[in-house]
Amino acid sequence: MLKFIEMKKLLFGIILFGIHLVAFAQESEYATKLSIPYYPDSISKSDTYIRERCVLDIYYPLKSKGFATVVWFHGGGLTGGEKEIPESLKGKGIAVVAVNYRLNPKVKAPKYIEDSAAAVAWVFDHIQSFGGDSTLIFISGHSAGGYLASMVGLDKRWLRPYGIDANRIAGLIPFSGHTITHFTIREERGIPGTQPVVDEFAPLFHVRADAPPLLLITGDRELELLGRYEENAYLFRMMKVAGHPETTLYELDGYGHNMSEPAFPLLIKEVRRIVARKESSKK
Repeated sequence: MLKFIEMKKLLFGIILFGIHLVAFAQESEYATKLSIPYYPDSISKSDTYIRERCVLDIYYPLKSKGFATVVWFHGGGLTGGEKEIPESLKGKGIAVVAVNYRLNPKVKAPKYIEDSAAAVAWVFDHIQSFGGDSTLIFISGHSAGGYLASMVGLDKRWLRPYGIDANRIAGLIPFSGHTITHFTIREERGIPGTQPVVDEFAPLFHVRADAPPLLLITGDRELELLGRYEENAYLFRMMKVAGHPETTLYELDGYGHNMSEPAFPLLIKEVRRIVARKESSKK
């Protein structure tokens, strides 16, 4: 009996050691660089808050080239939140860029959008030096981050100062983002949260047929934030009416606003779909 117990302990130890080796091998095939400024030194060094907030982290594969990249904007209502590399996006053969941006009340619109565009431009300009493909850059984020992803991708004016056409973005994948003007921006103007506004700071204002592929994901309409599913459903419909060929909408039944975990597999599937299409077009 004692020998049997000792054998079980030995086998368990071997299994644990094997799992550790696999995990170490997977982790060792990726690198992470933290808090890289995405504005040039002339801007970063001129403003303490820009120097503090306008930085990004990049997680990328070490042993492959030509990989896709997901730029990830955190949520927090444009008033809070911190950059993070989502665990569900690690080890998937892609790079992930996590972005911080300035927040209300220290700044007001459109500073959040300007920062987001500057970060995306940095990725376009630098991802090849890490081994990535600049034609496979996807923009995503949750809540306020989803709103910023949509604004940068649908309204071309934010990337234009960097000489980048927003149509170069491989795909837009906002999670539960506003498609009307963000409630924090409305609050800055003294407009109540129950009063919807669609103006230049609303993704809906920039509906166009030639936009990058758009995958909209929200939680259950009965569990989401006020009108969040309906906003996205309206953007979905209007993009279709405008003639956009690749707008898709998912409603995750049973999930509320914090629906990121079940949405990440849909993000990965969309990235792989577009990567595969590009590969097939080369043949």
